Amino acid sequence: MSVYTKVTPGQLADWLRRYPVGALVDLKGIAAGIENTNYFVATEGGRYVLTLFERVPAESLPFYLGLMAHLARHGIPCPAPVADAEQGLWSMLNGKPAALVTRLPGQPVAAPAPAHCAALGAILARMHLAGASFAGALDNPRGPRWWRATAPLVAPFLDEDAQRRLRDELAFQSRYRFRDLPRGPIHADLFRDNVLWEDGRVGGLIDFYFAGVDAWLFDVAVVLNDWCVERDGGIDRARAAALLGAYHATRPFGALERGAWPAMLRAASLRFWLSRLHDFHLPRPGELVHAHDPEHFRRILERRIRDADDLPWVA
Repeated sequence: MSVYTKVTPGQLADWLRRYPVGALVDLKGIAAGIENTNYFVATEGGRYVLTLFERVPAESLPFYLGLMAHLARHGIPCPAPVADAEQGLWSMLNGKPAALVTRLPGQPVAAPAPAHCAALGAILARMHLAGASFAGALDNPRGPRWWRATAPLVAPFLDEDAQRRLRDELAFQSRYRFRDLPRGPIHADLFRDNVLWEDGRVGGLIDFYFAGVDAWLFDVAVVLNDWCVERDGGIDRARAAALLGAYHATRPFGALERGAWPAMLRAASLRFWLSRLHDFHLPRPGELVHAHDPEHFRRILERRIRDADDLPWVA
């Protein structure tokens, strides 16, 4: 959510005329994240977020925006896309596909407690169940196919040990397909900065632009690897128990998911190690851009491998 494409107030005011939101009051760039251009927008009709999609193919937007609209209608606190006068959920702005969505209340928490993890686990399970009736189809865009395409691009920047770890993990993951696990639309990037909190409750799940159809367990692994992680990559047991227990109480895990859990935690670690390597070593020019440290997820991957026989699960 950095600013790559500049939008002036005049340009946005013209674009907004097709939307039932009133005149533009304020426009401010959002200096977080790394994928799309995002602005906070205030109009006479309310508060919104404007997203210009820098790398997301336009043909994928019906899935992302349709999923958000579906989840919002089913009571999941996520941004609701605003339709224009022709009922379109996106249109071109300054040469980029753009969408306007509702701005949700709350702020991220940097240091979650078990109570935060329990609340998130419950709403993640609710989101999966609600998404099961969504008719759209899009494979996880950062799934195994993307891993295999990205690894050769980043490998030249790595030392021998890191290259070996990357090759070994890709080979390990190639033996798993997870097609027999419960699946449906997943968020796939539900890190701490993508959950808003208000008065101790979840105010919003945001940034669905890595969403796709995959095993629901992958989503759980992504969340645990961020919300329940220690500085050294290890897992905080109290937070993990709260997350997994609350999820399981809403959508019970099956025996196949228990068996897949160690490999899935590794898969979620590999996905973000690769994406951070790519963003760190092959950045795009842009304003307000922040690239995350790839070594963080290398440490997490190595801990998941080391601790494979002692990973938290539901009681």
